[in-house]
Amino acid sequence: MGRVAVVGSLNVDLVTGVERHPRPGETVRGEGLEHRPGGKGANQALAAARAGARTTLVGRVGDDAAGSSYLIGLRREDVDVSRVRRTRGTPTGHALIVVDGSGENTIVIAAGANGELTPDDVEDCADVVREADVLLLQLEVPLPAVEAAARLARGAGTRVLLNPSPVTALGPSLLDHVDLVVANEDEARSLGGWDGPLITTLGARGARWRAPRVDLHRDALRVDVVDTTGAGDALAGAVAAALADGLDEAAALERGVAAGARAATHDGAQDWLLD
Repeated sequence: MGRVAVVGSLNVDLVTGVERHPRPGETVRGEGLEHRPGGKGANQALAAARAGARTTLVGRVGDDAAGSSYLIGLRREDVDVSRVRRTRGTPTGHALIVVDGSGENTIVIAAGANGELTPDDVEDCADVVREADVLLLQLEVPLPAVEAAARLARGAGTRVLLNPSPVTALGPSLLDHVDLVVANEDEARSLGGWDGPLITTLGARGARWRAPRVDLHRDALRVDVVDTTGAGDALAGAVAAALADGLDEAAALERGVAAGARAATHDGAQDWLLD
């Protein structure tokens, strides 16, 4: 069983449904409002754990009821949250998610405690990063913390996977320490000069892995799509778990595509709910 460390966000998702997404300046009626666990860091950690990896999450939640419930839920799913800190006086992060009738979504992030994660927090968890086979990163926490984690991993020989979401201008201080990028088509285009190994998620067309000696494509599985929220996170977490377990690129991509398809058949980024 491989080890995966995830440095990233934990959010409470506030989800409503619409017939179609509004145009700028337009108001549309939402149907219902649900509170669900999310955040790209927690989503990917949960996916890695469900794929069989021993998974530790490094991040922050608020000192509120939402944060407490969230940690209880992750523990139940075998994610080690002993390195998730509580931030006094700051709410747990939230995401505002709108899902249309075809299952496509738009997301707005309110960082909350996620915005308080620091390089010192990461340094305090250096043992977790160094002992991992794979470090999985995203960009919903401050960039200096992400960069600190990548540097630690590179120094220890830990493989670094980056999901560059939400899109942020990135330079060599991070990218020079990354072994594999997992991105959707828009995110991949934002990377500009990145010429390293890249998995591009293609929605209904599956995913592609390109590297100097690798060119793989896996078709998406045919499923009844309910909600695409978190499908990319499920893929990233499953790929990280597969690589941590020593599988090759073809097997890792196949497992990732399957996980992403399964995620799209459920409401929300995770199929378990806050208590």
